[in-house]
Amino acid sequence: MLSTVPRLFAAALFAIVLALPAAPARSAETATPDDTARFLAGLPPALDSPLAALAKNPEWAQHAHFFDSIFSREDANTLSKVRAFAKEHLPQHSDTMLYMFSGPDFLYATSFFPAASTYVLSGLEPVGDVPQLTSLPRYEVDASLRNMEGSLATILNLSFFITKNMKTQLTTGPIYGTLPILYVFLARTGKTVHEVSFVSLDKEGNFIAQDDPGKRAGRATTQSAAKGVKIVFSDGSGPRQTLYYFSTDLSDGGVKISGFLEFCAKLGAADSFLKSASYLLHGGNFSRVRSFLVNHSATILQDDSGIPLAYFDPKQWRLQPFGHYLAPLGIFPNTYQPRMAELFRDAAPLDFGIGYLWRKNESNLLLATRPPPGPGEAEFNPSLTIGSDSPPTVVEGPKPHRKPPPGPSTPRRSDGLRGFFSVFGFDDPAARPRPPK
Repeated sequence: MLSTVPRLFAAALFAIVLALPAAPARSAETATPDDTARFLAGLPPALDSPLAALAKNPEWAQHAHFFDSIFSREDANTLSKVRAFAKEHLPQHSDTMLYMFSGPDFLYATSFFPAASTYVLSGLEPVGDVPQLTSLPRYEVDASLRNMEGSLATILNLSFFITKNMKTQLTTGPIYGTLPILYVFLARTGKTVHEVSFVSLDKEGNFIAQDDPGKRAGRATTQSAAKGVKIVFSDGSGPRQTLYYFSTDLSDGGVKISGFLEFCAKLGAADSFLKSASYLLHGGNFSRVRSFLVNHSATILQDDSGIPLAYFDPKQWRLQPFGHYLAPLGIFPNTYQPRMAELFRDAAPLDFGIGYLWRKNESNLLLATRPPPGPGEAEFNPSLTIGSDSPPTVVEGPKPHRKPPPGPSTPRRSDGLRGFFSVFGFDDPAARPRPPK
């Protein structure tokens, strides 16, 4: 009997050796970026995807049902109307679409400008990462799905992200940052993700080569002030399109050293979009971005939190107002524009809500387009020169905040304000937070 012990031991050891390579096999399986995007978005990955098994879990089924519900509602209430607005009022487009202060809001970028070949989004939110989901414990995958549901609840209910909430929601867990949110929006708008890579810019707006010692792109040790992600995608069988998101400081001090505006300038004339931008472009600390957008855009679509009306020279821009211009929320003082109230007296209707005053009858959009050149005039060709804007010479700058005259154009919003501030964690409108950055 004792003679059989070595043989039994050898057999057991042999079995263990055979099992060792097989143990991590599942974690070694690599899901494509498109399958990962679909899984995070609550859409079934390919049948042969390593994520197909995870998609059979009850937790994922609940996640998929939740996203089906909120995206279906958002499409019916808002996004379908946004696409109809774009088809009617934005028929011409540039190859490049710029959306500054956007965070990961690709949802509205593609809804307003579906045909852009290059999208450039930017904000302070981190790029983040999405590791191979098959390498994560099941509980971390489930927790990340729930975290994304909370992150997207705000924009799908209010049409904008809240910076205060995003700082927590986008830095929690192994799946973090803007990248998973971008994945969800890409998948839920019917895109196919082909390639994903991390990028960084030098001060001249050039990409930092990944094999440049000490200057690797993405989450490595590079000192770049503009780190981002590049996503190549397509809409069904349509042409390849490119989405960039850069995590960068858009203040004058930030863009002066980041190379971000230099990168954007190399893309040529653009269609620009501004929404829920905290009225930062009304102040003096964002003059470089404001000047860049005015000088490099063929079209600017914005709500009243974007560029003040005073910076649009009527000789260079044709302005079309939509919706209702109401006094901005009290947390944004000194931003009321009397000339906007005059411009919007005869505005065309807007049948969807957008921006901080997200209710349909309180929202506004301003479409600024450059008229076609007259006889002997050159086509619009933006300069590569970047700097601060000079004082407006056409009209005065934005006037200090003052209460607009009473009347139907400024309805009371006490209940709406209470609901708005409760989202920020303030039940009492008197306890108003500082404007989100």
